[in-house]
Amino acid sequence: MAEILVLVDHADGAVKKVTLELLTKARALGTPSAVFVGAGFDKAAEKLAEYGAAKVYVAEDAELDGYVTAPKAELLAKLIAEHSPAAVLVAATAEGKEVGARLAVKTGSGILTDAVDVSPELVAEQSIFGGSSVAHSKVTQGTPIVAMRPNATAPEAAPAAAERVDVHVELTDAAKLAKVVEKVVLPKGDRPELTEASIVVSGGRGVGSGENFAVIEKLADALGAAVGASRAAVDAGWYPHQSQVGQTGKTVSPQLYIAAGISGAIQHRAGMQTSKTIVAINKDEEAPIFELADYGVIGDLFKVVPQVTDEILKRK
Repeated sequence: MAEILVLVDHADGAVKKVTLELLTKARALGTPSAVFVGAGFDKAAEKLAEYGAAKVYVAEDAELDGYVTAPKAELLAKLIAEHSPAAVLVAATAEGKEVGARLAVKTGSGILTDAVDVSPELVAEQSIFGGSSVAHSKVTQGTPIVAMRPNATAPEAAPAAAERVDVHVELTDAAKLAKVVEKVVLPKGDRPELTEASIVVSGGRGVGSGENFAVIEKLADALGAAVGASRAAVDAGWYPHQSQVGQTGKTVSPQLYIAAGISGAIQHRAGMQTSKTIVAINKDEEAPIFELADYGVIGDLFKVVPQVTDEILKRK
């Protein structure tokens, strides 16, 4: 079967869930080969093998961690030139899409972003025009590069050899123009990362203030969910920018998405409409979010959400 390269998204060797999803999808397209850049491979090896990586190209050069994004694109370009894979899969995160774009330019290839599925014929399904339409696209030149949305594929284990192949790339001067001068590790709470969570609870303008987001957080904690926010809530300073869900924020596709006090503007819908099940809570029965929701609750979120939280806690 044809080789499919999968760029590993990790934090010092801790493999992120989206990589396991990409490996699962790659198995349906060909033979998955993971590409690991940076330190910590020993920590990642077992997980990559568990989810089907037949081979792992490992570039542990310390230099590669010292620059932003470009080294990964240069390494992938080298692997494409040497091994002619059928496709390259990356995560549709901010970094993943930048790596994919740089790689497309370097190899003269086409790139498809925000894909929610890819067929064995390498036809990608995408949500476009702010989520109002679904497109099916195929790369017609070069090696197809596909950036897939997190949570678009359910990860399934399928043990493989994960044969280690050490690789090296000489960085060009252009790749060294943006250098990492400092790394700051943000405190991590008990909640899952927003783009990887299987359940997301988001609050919008209807929450009313930053203090009131405690209601949203309590429901999220009861469900073991991540907390999101609409652009209106973020712009008002009620919740951190990194929690914004939408066209100009993060794209999520969880199994369950709960929108509380969110009207459902197209900007927000573009970031969450591929969620498997959507529950909307809003006192305005004409809110656009109800057009998208699988289940809708018309009511005051400050009455509805605490009741939901209490019922969930009773069943734990």
